[in-house]
Amino acid sequence: MRTAVINRRRFLAGSMAGAAGAGALSIAGGPGMAQDGCRVPPEEAPHQLTFMQWPVTPEVYGTGRYRRQVQNQIARIANTVAAFEPVIMLAAPEDHARARRKLSGSVELWDIPADDLWCRDSGPLFGRGGNGKLSVRQLNFNGWGRYNLPNDERIAARVAERLGLPLFDSGITGEAGGAEADGHGLLMANESSWVNSNRNPGLGRTEIEVALLAAYGADRLIWGKGVKGQDVTDDHIDGLARFTGDSRVLMMLAETPVTDDPFDASARQLQRRLLDAGLQVDTLPWPEAGRIRDPDSQCSYVNFYVCNGGVIAPQSGDKRTDALATEALRRHYPGRELVMLDTDLLAELGGGIHCATQQMPA
Repeated sequence: MRTAVINRRRFLAGSMAGAAGAGALSIAGGPGMAQDGCRVPPEEAPHQLTFMQWPVTPEVYGTGRYRRQVQNQIARIANTVAAFEPVIMLAAPEDHARARRKLSGSVELWDIPADDLWCRDSGPLFGRGGNGKLSVRQLNFNGWGRYNLPNDERIAARVAERLGLPLFDSGITGEAGGAEADGHGLLMANESSWVNSNRNPGLGRTEIEVALLAAYGADRLIWGKGVKGQDVTDDHIDGLARFTGDSRVLMMLAETPVTDDPFDASARQLQRRLLDAGLQVDTLPWPEAGRIRDPDSQCSYVNFYVCNGGVIAPQSGDKRTDALATEALRRHYPGRELVMLDTDLLAELGGGIHCATQQMPA
């Protein structure tokens, strides 16, 4: 049972400079960009490929064994996804040789430098217009309002430039891991990740909601409260609840209420709001007997990634909850091959497979 707060990327604590702003990138568009008719498609829609990032930041991972272990973890995820669809790994040229030795031939390396591995947050978010053309929606990643990751702050713009795609500025600061879209006009997000002075000082929930709906081409947003300041992401939604189809949600929820746990209280409030909105909500329990014994580093089964023909999901080592997750994911994604991976290293960093991937729609 999850009885303590997640301390995501705790290895960063006190080791890096304060977050920079969104940078001096020249970006077209603005908060009125919904008028371009683009919508971010559902993750289960067909992909052209998957983007990932090669983690190298010594302040986080050092330069020795631990960094190699994390890179091995990212390579394993990339190689697994590459069995279903092409994968592009973003890395500085001086890191290509080392990465190439770990990656399968189905993974292509691009010369776009990355600092850390969290491509869901810093990578390109794609929208598709009614004419089928793609654009990149700039959410202005700023290191979760805490850390200076200069390469990661520029990844979305650099990918858009390389692909020759329009880049539209949402007018707000945040991360795609902090918003979940069903691709049919509905979003959900935790206020703590957006209505927060470390990302959007001076902006209220209504202003941020308008900008998010425009960025995703969505019609309405269901807010959860979330929890500020207890983990680096301020309680990202993608580790808590995911759309698995139109009006269908799968979320993590302790089997009984956890006293004095703000994360549990926020999750139960979100569940009520989703049910009140008429959505089908299935829940999965947090593992209690998995390989990770640190209550600050629990495995979230909903931190999975849907790719062409497959679902890549974390496996905790708790036989009972792993079996429940397997059954639920097969039920929510019939006809897709389910692959469960040991991603304990990412869980210990406060993330998972979804956090490390970003899809480019077909």
